[in-house]
Amino acid sequence: MKAKLSKIFIRIKTLKHKRLILVAIVSVCLLPVPARASGISDIISLLQTITSTLQNAIGGVLSEIQSVRASINNFRQQVIWPLTEINQVKAFVSSTRAQYSNLMSQIVAIKNNSATLVNPSQLESAFRSGQPGSVAQLQPVYTNVYTVVPPPADAQPIQRNLMDIDDALAASSLKTTVLSDQTTQRMLALADAIDQQSAMAAPGSGPMLAAQAQVASLEAQAYQTKVLAAELRQEATRLAHTNAMLKQSSQAMHTLQNQFQQVLSHQ
Repeated sequence: MKAKLSKIFIRIKTLKHKRLILVAIVSVCLLPVPARASGISDIISLLQTITSTLQNAIGGVLSEIQSVRASINNFRQQVIWPLTEINQVKAFVSSTRAQYSNLMSQIVAIKNNSATLVNPSQLESAFRSGQPGSVAQLQPVYTNVYTVVPPPADAQPIQRNLMDIDDALAASSLKTTVLSDQTTQRMLALADAIDQQSAMAAPGSGPMLAAQAQVASLEAQAYQTKVLAAELRQEATRLAHTNAMLKQSSQAMHTLQNQFQQVLSHQ
């Protein structure tokens, strides 16, 4: 019973909505014709005004903006980043790489080891490897070639001191050369990477590549300074060693003079 009543109520409600819609349509149709024509003409006039404003005022500004953007693009492509010259540079870099990269790889791969005996060959391989892991192996193979410092019974204290410091600085310089060779390999790989990027670089990326190359150059100079410092240490040690030998000779001469005086005094 309740379901039937609800269906009847929905039908009545629907009929009311249909009647309201029908009344609205009839009311619009009963409006005076001049009023409807006046409203339509006002809408058409407004649309024409909007269209004219877009075409004349705003359209002119947009055209000028597009003209300025075209001029800027032409200036960039013809003056700042001329496409023809950029393509020529890329072609030159690519041809240079194709001509010399294989030769450079062959030069880098040349092995110039010269030692023939077992211990010297191991030492030479260690300090020519360019691998940081070989630094820890350098000291034992160095000792196998140059032997250890003699015990106190076999040498004077000054001689043992000179031997020890010479061995220390020689081994230090060899370790520095290993790190220097590793740095050289890194710099060559970085230079090759920058070379490849320059062959495929987009217009405007030149300053970034130049900055990267400048940083790499500064890093290489820092390592060169480190190698130069090792050479200066070696030279300073050589001078100190020579000076120590002169001091030892002077002391030996003084001892010999005393012995001669003692011999003469006994006569």
